[in-house]
Amino acid sequence: MAERLVVIGGDAGGMAAASQARRRRPQDLEIVALEKGRWTSYSACGIPYLVGGDVGGLEDLVARSPQTFRDKFRIDVRTRHEAMQVDLDRRKVEVRDHDHDRTYALGFDLLHVATGARPLRPPLPGIDGGFVHGVQTLEDAAHLLDHVRSASIRRVVVVGAGYIGIEMAEAFVKRGAAVTVVTDLPQPMASLDEDMGSLVADAMRAYGIDLRVGEPVLGFDDQGVHTRASGLVPADLVVLGMGVTPSSDLAAGAGVATGERGAIRVDRRQRTSAEGIWAAGDCCESFHLVSGRHVYVALGTVANKQGRVAGINLGGGYATFPGVLGTAVTKLCSLEVGRTGLSSAEAAAAGFEFHAVTIDSTTRAGYFPGTEPIRIKMLAERRSGRLLGAQIVGREGAAKRIDVVATALSAGMTVEEMTALDLSYAPPFSPVWDPVLVAARKAADATSGR
Repeated sequence: MAERLVVIGGDAGGMAAASQARRRRPQDLEIVALEKGRWTSYSACGIPYLVGGDVGGLEDLVARSPQTFRDKFRIDVRTRHEAMQVDLDRRKVEVRDHDHDRTYALGFDLLHVATGARPLRPPLPGIDGGFVHGVQTLEDAAHLLDHVRSASIRRVVVVGAGYIGIEMAEAFVKRGAAVTVVTDLPQPMASLDEDMGSLVADAMRAYGIDLRVGEPVLGFDDQGVHTRASGLVPADLVVLGMGVTPSSDLAAGAGVATGERGAIRVDRRQRTSAEGIWAAGDCCESFHLVSGRHVYVALGTVANKQGRVAGINLGGGYATFPGVLGTAVTKLCSLEVGRTGLSSAEAAAAGFEFHAVTIDSTTRAGYFPGTEPIRIKMLAERRSGRLLGAQIVGREGAAKRIDVVATALSAGMTVEEMTALDLSYAPPFSPVWDPVLVAARKAADATSGR
């Protein structure tokens, strides 16, 4: 009799695992995937660009539909089916079928948890109002778009100024709305150092966004958002971009161990503390390759990689996920932002003594038409010169240079070793000395005392 694998969660961390398990066990494994929404394998990262009009429709964000998984992979995908409780002793999942208003028990031999994350919604007055929207899932996007299309939206308040916050702010600026971004933090993009985040703040204000930092939100009503410093900030619509928290309650309630920020603890093979139970994606933690600590990083790239590793192991193979660097990029209109490794605050918290250097350069040869400014901040460990992290803020052609730094970090390079990297050059793409190499050379000088 075939074993049954139950996958809880139909996005990247879940369906990547289900697909890999099927490839390795094409005949003797029954796979059931439970997804409480209507879609599978979609790009939540594309939601701001859908709202802003760059993407035509919801279905454009779906990489593989539930029917594709059923037909091509013989995975029994059950949408609008929510896992309510897991009984590890009886090896059963209590499932709520929302379309048919019924609950049933589903047995399993193997279980993979990919329940993702949910937007932070602090218990503030009015936060559950109909004009306050999160943007974590396609269901969220559908509700938001329905609201935008059914009402006159002239004033939008975005609460939070991280990746989602600034991307949603841009989306509504493109729609012609007056946008206010409110954050209780002293700067946007808290994952950047203050001097780099200030460049983002300047760009936001230059694009007409009313940025209000250091303003805790007190509550919401049908007039808008109430903050401690400004009182009422009028709004026809509010978007929450305050970050996310792991949706680990289901696993934790079953007795599975959790760790950083309550995320599910996994080993290098994505195994949890419970026999035969695996996890991947935004619901579980990762290992940081530079700090050596367990961290919580909710990124689609990580979810896909972890899901693939879990699926290979579930299918009888062997794979490991070594860890993360927290590499990420975003944009605000023409401003591009990238970061990888440790920020100054993170490096200090991890116990490193380090040098931080900053350089200004251009994305192309200075004389070439269309060249744009770029600023790079790079961190290197004192004495050893080991690369610890970098941040990039600039115009077109700036952000993806962070991938060079991420590659060097993965290789454990020193900044001195980076200066010899044989990077490409042509005037339309870079100065003779690429800005990444200029930053590495300055960091190498700082660590060597030259």
